Amino acid sequence: MNLLHANDRPGAYPNSFYAATAPLLPAFPALKGAETADLCVIGGGYTGLSTALHAAEAGLSVILLDAQRVGFGASGRNGGQLGSGQRQDQMALEKMLGPEEARLYWRLGEDAKALVKSLIAKHNIDAELKSGVAWTGFTQSEVHELHDYGAHLTARYNYPEIELLDGATCAQVIPSPAYKGGILDRGAAHLHPLKFVLGLARAAEAAGVRLFERSEVHRIDPGDPAVIRTAEGQVTARHVVLACNGYLGGLDRRVAARVMPINNYVIATEPLGDDAARVLTRDIAVADSKFVVNYYRLSEDKRLIFGGGESYGYRFPRDIAAKVRKPMTQIYPHLRDVRIDYAWGGTLAITMKRLPFFSRLAPNILTASGYSGHGVGTATHAGQLLAAAVEGQASGFDAMSRLPTPTFPGGGGLRTPLLIAAMSWFALRDRLGL
Repeated sequence: MNLLHANDRPGAYPNSFYAATAPLLPAFPALKGAETADLCVIGGGYTGLSTALHAAEAGLSVILLDAQRVGFGASGRNGGQLGSGQRQDQMALEKMLGPEEARLYWRLGEDAKALVKSLIAKHNIDAELKSGVAWTGFTQSEVHELHDYGAHLTARYNYPEIELLDGATCAQVIPSPAYKGGILDRGAAHLHPLKFVLGLARAAEAAGVRLFERSEVHRIDPGDPAVIRTAEGQVTARHVVLACNGYLGGLDRRVAARVMPINNYVIATEPLGDDAARVLTRDIAVADSKFVVNYYRLSEDKRLIFGGGESYGYRFPRDIAAKVRKPMTQIYPHLRDVRIDYAWGGTLAITMKRLPFFSRLAPNILTASGYSGHGVGTATHAGQLLAAAVEGQASGFDAMSRLPTPTFPGGGGLRTPLLIAAMSWFALRDRLGL
């Protein structure tokens, strides 16, 4: 199923809190007729817009094509958390890759955070950037693991931003009866994701990128140059970047075999007023230790923006609010009757190892996707690395392409039922507290 058309109105942003509070851009035109460019970018999320912006600033002529609206996909719908490192923690990377390679990917993760912050400052993007993301545990064992990991980052990576949260401190900062403690990463951050991605679009346009919306790519004819075809036009380009993430569809089977689209859901409550202090006493974001992660933060007007709840299959559930209310009230029982003003779904993409997939599909066709819930920083950074690779400076891109990203069993055919079975098992473990 092509998720570009499965759950949303064509050419419209979802009815999310983000879309209601971001200054939306006037629609860009659809591609009609034949165009040429040095670089054609397919996809208008963090990856594509960052690629286009950096390439245009380097002097390339750039066309960006989006099948819907810029920021339509996960980039404009996510939890807004800008995390440290990679999606896999450093201990896992050390076991998987060895200590030196793991250290390289930590540095690249720090580069990603710094890039997001610098783009916001450079282009004056009002993205509501705030510091601090906490990771919380439901059991003492999980808290011990988190504390050990925080100590590991401090000692091995000279990372001074970790604050250990014991039970009392955690209850003071995050007054939920569900958590026993955790760690607070002061170097991580949270932001308004749609405001950020639309800010990137404004910056790209100002840099000379030609942006086209409602221009779904149906075929790429490889070659030098390549030809990118839509229903009403085509682009002839010396370089192509495929930046579609969970909305790839059948555009490239090699990517689809390694990158799996899945749906996730978010709600925004009514403004909580003084009761917001019963949710968070500091302006931080939270992600917990469940396999199906609960993640949340407070908005500028003191709504709880809460993501969680799983479903299987590509259609959004009929009642997203009810689906997400359940995990929210497990964390905050006193919110069982709170009004939910916005509820929306979105499609992200994961890989088998929860590490992003970077690949050179042809000498002049590059791709990056599969950020597995860690995309605010990693996807934006991917764009910078993709643009540099197009210019012939591929060391960062090549490093990311070395990350292990095996195909899903059965490639594109069996990956969905196998993923459903695996995630159902982990979700059951979450519910049983195992």
